[in-house]
Amino acid sequence: MRLFSKKKRANTEKTVRDPAEHTNRPSPALTGDLKADAAEIRETFHHDNDVIFREITIADVTPIPVVLMYIEGLTNTELIEESIITPLLDQKENNEARNLLDKVKGRLASSNMTTVRDFDSGYRALLAGNTLLLIEGVAEGLVLHSKSYQERGITESQTEVLVRGPRDAFTEVLRTNTALIRQRLRTTDLRIVSLAIGTRSNTDIAVIYIEHLAEKRIVKEVFERLKKIKVDSILESGYVEELIQDETFTPFPTVSSTERPDAVAGKLLEGRVAILVNGTPFALVVPSLFTEFYQVPEDYYQRSDYITLLRILRLMTLMISLLGPSLYIAITTFHHEMLPPTLLISLYAQREGVPFPAFVEALIMEVAFEIIREAGLRMPRAIGQAVSIVGTLVVGLAAVEAGLVSASMVIIVAITAISSFVIPAFNMGVAFRILRFPMMGLAASFGLFGVSIGCIVLSLHLCSLRSFGVPYMSPMAPFNMNDQKDNLVRVPMWEMIRRPKLLNHTDKIRESGSDR
Repeated sequence: MRLFSKKKRANTEKTVRDPAEHTNRPSPALTGDLKADAAEIRETFHHDNDVIFREITIADVTPIPVVLMYIEGLTNTELIEESIITPLLDQKENNEARNLLDKVKGRLASSNMTTVRDFDSGYRALLAGNTLLLIEGVAEGLVLHSKSYQERGITESQTEVLVRGPRDAFTEVLRTNTALIRQRLRTTDLRIVSLAIGTRSNTDIAVIYIEHLAEKRIVKEVFERLKKIKVDSILESGYVEELIQDETFTPFPTVSSTERPDAVAGKLLEGRVAILVNGTPFALVVPSLFTEFYQVPEDYYQRSDYITLLRILRLMTLMISLLGPSLYIAITTFHHEMLPPTLLISLYAQREGVPFPAFVEALIMEVAFEIIREAGLRMPRAIGQAVSIVGTLVVGLAAVEAGLVSASMVIIVAITAISSFVIPAFNMGVAFRILRFPMMGLAASFGLFGVSIGCIVLSLHLCSLRSFGVPYMSPMAPFNMNDQKDNLVRVPMWEMIRRPKLLNHTDKIRESGSDR
């Protein structure tokens, strides 16, 4: 049973139109006429004063005119002077070379070089921070590696804080992020495949997986969905997440994100696929399961008994976040007999003079708290936390003293809000914050019967979800006994011999030579 309409990824090309369809036309090829080719590139960048053109004549038996092009700020100018310009101006001759291109390459043998044959490829190379070299009489351009980005240093994660574990986190530079994964997984089976998505942004994307661990059908599906993306720009991994997810109209995330390289490495070892996007520290991991969103990387760095207790606590707070106000509304409105007489008298004494029913009370407090939470999140960090705390106290006390809400309702809303902060994944916490409001409406309309119906419908929807073909609620639905070792309960590491069943069908055993 599906509550929300489904949007198949196969329709991506139809639903996401390319706003620059003219860019699909074949790119003009380089002619080999140095003046004409350089003039075409100058015309393209005629308003951009950061694009540098340098005309050089290479000393040889026959002088060779060339034009050097690069974008200031994206390139390492010292590297260009020392490794490109100086060797080109050197007086040595290379008579063994067969043609002009080989002569130039011979002088730059130590550089990382590729060739391009058309203007669009040359533009992409320039905009990526490389240097483009055009040679008179050669209908190819020489692309020389000279990238130099001002990047943020590797620091501790601000969104996924751990008590014990590595302190490094991804940065905005793609190659730095892939190196952080390489440091942890020193295996020749690690595959890092690069793509460029976005007709105007040409954003670099890396698809990472471990060969023989990741299912071929999942890897193939990832590449197919990425190649179907037709947009003009990809500025953050959230763009990719929304375009490749299985379900569009569902509050639950079916693609997980993290900025911790140790978390990505652990998921790769289970047979998953990671997607890194240049310009953002958040990596995407697929397939994603519901159970992952109340687990953290630290679960594997601490003792198993302690982690099991924490996982149970997180699941309890998840349920409180969803059902806390709903249960209070249902019991105080329809099911008074469930409360002890003393507690019932106390609650009604608090509600004396309150003009609104319990549902309106809860709605007022929940909306007020959401406003305060969003204000604290968007304000400068130095005062945001203080505003959140003071605002919550002032609003709560003032509402009680004014007789708009009861003190018990303030307590329920506060406990619900604190419980939502315990959920490790922010996007899963948002899903339960959204669903809290319809559950409150069901409780106000039908009592505990409405809450039960809401939970049943929600369970059916969760069981209907898929993440790249893998059931979202596995290993609970479908139930798999072996995978329960790392679900709600985390057994000792020496007991977790097998990899997740639905994610890996080839190399199932974690320990080499084990037959368990």
